Amino acid sequence: MLTGPQMHDHLAERVRRLFGTVPMRLQVAALPWHKRDGAVEIMLITSRDTGRWVLPKGWPEAREPLCVAAAREAAEEAGLTGKVSPLEIGRYFYAKALASGEEVPCEVPVFPLRVELVAERWKERHARTRKWVAVAEAAAMVNEPDLSQIIAYFGSDPDRFYA
Repeated sequence: MLTGPQMHDHLAERVRRLFGTVPMRLQVAALPWHKRDGAVEIMLITSRDTGRWVLPKGWPEAREPLCVAAAREAAEEAGLTGKVSPLEIGRYFYAKALASGEEVPCEVPVFPLRVELVAERWKERHARTRKWVAVAEAAAMVNEPDLSQIIAYFGSDPDRFYA
């Protein structure tokens, strides 16, 4: 009987044979924002591997609500805490490069996070750069076109995602 990673690889190969692709993996992202002088700003961070501008994102943990996982990733990767919206603003897709060199397709729901505190020290501070930017600039800085559209849409009225 197969277990753990062997079972995952076996199931992935079965899906590949049946549907011609590997199964989609799920990550979650936070869209950190605040208002400065009445204007919405988005915090982007650099990825650890390529240095491109991204949102804080990662893998949800067992039974963790997706919005809570997004807030946890923002704290770990960018030192941000605040009020996360339980309402997903949208989803984007990208190919995640694993340490093995394999690429897996990922679906990423995005949850707005109204930032209340920006820590000076956080878990990944030596591996990433973070930057507050205007909505239009953030939309232009990310590589994924779907994510760019999500950022632009959010920036037009962020308050609609909070009760």
